[in-house]
Amino acid sequence: MRLALFISGIGIAGLSACSAAMAQSTEITVATVNNPDMVTMQSMMSAFKDAHPDIKVNWVTLPENELRQKVTTDIASGAGQYDVVTVSNYETPIWAQNDWLTPMENLPESYDVDDLLKPVKDGLSVDGTLYALPFYAESSVTYYRKDLFEKAGIEMPDKPTWSQIEEFASKIHSPSDGVYGICLRGLPGWGQNMALFGTMVNSFGGRWFDMDWKPQLTSDEWKNAANAYVDLLNNYGPPGVTSNGFTESETLFANGQCGMWVDSTVAASYVSDPETSKVADKVGFAQAPYETTEKGSNWLFTWALAVPQSSKNQEAAKTFVDWATSKDYIQAVADDKGWLAVPPGTRQSTYASEDYVKAAPFAPLVETAIKSASPNDSSAQEVPYTGVQFVTIPQFQAIGTRVGQLMAAMLSGQSSVDEALQQGQTFTDRIMQQTGKPQ
Repeated sequence: MRLALFISGIGIAGLSACSAAMAQSTEITVATVNNPDMVTMQSMMSAFKDAHPDIKVNWVTLPENELRQKVTTDIASGAGQYDVVTVSNYETPIWAQNDWLTPMENLPESYDVDDLLKPVKDGLSVDGTLYALPFYAESSVTYYRKDLFEKAGIEMPDKPTWSQIEEFASKIHSPSDGVYGICLRGLPGWGQNMALFGTMVNSFGGRWFDMDWKPQLTSDEWKNAANAYVDLLNNYGPPGVTSNGFTESETLFANGQCGMWVDSTVAASYVSDPETSKVADKVGFAQAPYETTEKGSNWLFTWALAVPQSSKNQEAAKTFVDWATSKDYIQAVADDKGWLAVPPGTRQSTYASEDYVKAAPFAPLVETAIKSASPNDSSAQEVPYTGVQFVTIPQFQAIGTRVGQLMAAMLSGQSSVDEALQQGQTFTDRIMQQTGKPQ
C-alpha cells in the first residue's frame, strides 16, 4: 500500500521527470567523413544542443575509403552501430531499393524541400521520395594560380581542354621553387582517384559499358585518358601522388605547392579563405577540363545524411539530419564562421543570397557546374547506366575500387597503361558475368 501511495504521490510531475531523464539518455552515433565541412558541423554542436538538449551526439569520423567500408558493412548486416550515416548519391538510390534507409518524409514546412537544387534532390530520391538529405553537393572545377599564369605569360580559358592543361603545367612546373605544375587525386578508391579519372574518360569520349553491359576499359578512349593522366602526374605532379586524395591535394594547393588543381568545387571556400590558404588572393577558377566532348567532364557528387533502418533511435536521428541540412543551419554557420564556411551546393537560397555571392565570388561558377552535370547524359556514346563519375549499380563499388588500384599501379610504374587496363577489363567482365546484367 505504501509503495502504491508513493507511486501515486509522484503523479504527473514525477512521471515527467522520469520521461525527461529517459529523453536525456537518447544518444545517437553519427558516422561521417573527415572533410572540412564535416569538421565545421561538429564545431556547431553547441547550437544543436541548445535546440535539442535531450539528444546526445557521438561522432565516428573516418577517412573516406574507410568510412565507406565500415558504413556499407554495418548497413548491409543491419548491425545498427550508426544512427546517422554519411552517404552519397551513389549509395542512396541503391540502398533505398534494398530497404536499408528510412524515408525522409514528413519534414517540417520550414525545411523547404523545394529549395533544394533539383539535380541534388533527384540524386537522393527514389520514385520521388527522399532517402537522404544533402549536407553539401559538389561538381568539379579547375583551380589555378593567377600569379604563376601571369608570370608565364599564359591565360586560362573558361573551359580548358586536358591538352591545354598539360601545356600549362609544363610552363609553371618548378619543383626547385616548391611548386608542381598540377595536383590531381592519385589515392586509389572509387570515390578518390576514380572520381577524377572517371570524368577524364567521359571527356575523352569513353564509357564504362556498352549497351550490352560489356566493359570498355581497353578502348582507345580509355587508353588516351589513362596516358594523359599518367603523363600529367609523372611529369608535373608532386611526389608520392598515390597517397594524395581530396584532403591531401587540397592542403597542397592551399599551401602554394600546386600551380593547378582539378577537383571538387567544395574546396573553393577553403582555398579562398586567408585563414586556411596561403594563396587565397591568387586563386583563379575555370570549369573542369574536357578533351573531345564536354559531356561528363564535370562530376556531380553529394555528401548527404541518412538514417539506417537498423537505427534504434530513428526519430532523434531524423531530428539531427533535419537540423544539419536545413536553411537555419546554413545561416547559423554564416553567422558564426562567415559565409565562406557554409556547406555549398544544396540550396537555391544559398546562391540567391547577396551576402554569400559577395563573400564567394566563385559561387555562380559552382552553381553552373552543379546544374550542368547530367547523370542521365554523361557520355558521348550511348550507355545503359546513370551516373557521371560512377555507375549507379551495386557492382561498381568493387569495380571502381579495383580499377582505382590499377590506376595507382600505373602511376607508380608497377604496370603499363595497357597492362592495367587489360586487368581492369578482365576484372570488370568477371564481376558482371558473376552477378548478371543489372535490371
